[in-house]
Amino acid sequence: MKEVTEALELIKRGADEILVEAELKQKLAMGRPLRIKAGFDPTAPDLHLGHTVLLNKMRQFQDLGHHALFLIGDFTGMIGDPTGKNATRPPLSREQVLENAQSYREQVFKVLDPEKTEIAFNSVWMDKFSAVDLIRLAATHTVAQMLERDDFAKRYKGSQPIAIHEFIYPLVQGYDSVALKADIELGGTDQKFNLLMGRELQRHFGQPAQCILTMPLLEGLDGVNKMSKSLNNYVGITDKPQDMFGKLMSISDQLMWRYLELLSFRSMSEIANWRADVDGGRNPRDIKVLLAQEIVARFHSQKDAEAALAEFEARFRRGALPEDMPEIIVQAADGSIAVPQLLKSANLVESTSDAMRMIVQGAVKLDGERVNDKADVVLAGRVVVAQVGKRKFARITVN
Repeated sequence: MKEVTEALELIKRGADEILVEAELKQKLAMGRPLRIKAGFDPTAPDLHLGHTVLLNKMRQFQDLGHHALFLIGDFTGMIGDPTGKNATRPPLSREQVLENAQSYREQVFKVLDPEKTEIAFNSVWMDKFSAVDLIRLAATHTVAQMLERDDFAKRYKGSQPIAIHEFIYPLVQGYDSVALKADIELGGTDQKFNLLMGRELQRHFGQPAQCILTMPLLEGLDGVNKMSKSLNNYVGITDKPQDMFGKLMSISDQLMWRYLELLSFRSMSEIANWRADVDGGRNPRDIKVLLAQEIVARFHSQKDAEAALAEFEARFRRGALPEDMPEIIVQAADGSIAVPQLLKSANLVESTSDAMRMIVQGAVKLDGERVNDKADVVLAGRVVVAQVGKRKFARITVN
């Protein structure tokens, strides 16, 4: 029983909710490798650190001796996951899905143990579904049950269209658990409805119901929105070491603790000691460096991590950044903001014309790189360190 207790403690790290914990204990005590499922729709070609929150948890299960089911939703990807959306998502073509799926397959083993991983595609069973099979699956739930899902309910009340195929998505995701005979399914907090669908359908088809473990959604570099490539607030696991390091160093001191809990493999006791050190006066930048080096070393190498740190310090002239640099949030009305307006909004210049003059003089830098074009813009979702002249600095979050 001690082994179960210790395993459960590891599994619960960073988790938002376990349904049902008592059932999970029973499954862990069964003495056989459990089938741990996590599904990813290949809607973009690259995985980012937000995806690795689930992958890290799956790796923990692997380290405990369990079997990972990395499900690539090549069928559901053509439907488009409606979770959290206020409008119908345009479906991807088969070609786009397959291209992205291959990219996922190549990247996933940067986290998972290939010896304990089974990669599955839900088109394998869904392509065999007849119209009759799909109708029978749809008959297991009512429209009223579907409208219990928060995003569907909001769209319905707001007279926003809901396409019929969007109701199919959670049913297919749930059926994936049946096809794979999953013991446990992992997902983000926004996936709870879909994960519960898997439990219900497994019962319907005479299988033991899977347990559910939800993980928090990782905020992107802006510290506000969910990490997303479309918002340009992401750190890709295939980013170059220097880019990965620089992005992680740009996060706020507060967000740093969130990243440590969800992304770091350091023990919680060590992280707690670091927090105490910072409360006692240690510069949080020191901790951020350790986090950035750990992540770069994981997806590249320790040598790359050391080189990225050296490059970062050289770029900012070894301590040229002030300790008390202000952190400012600036709104981008149309998804981006021109650099002169950015500097004015951050109170680094008196006017946009002043900003343009400073750019012409070569006195403006973003993340250590000189700005040469007055027409340059910064996309919403980015966090940048802006410098005007030798003494004016600000860490700016663009929303």
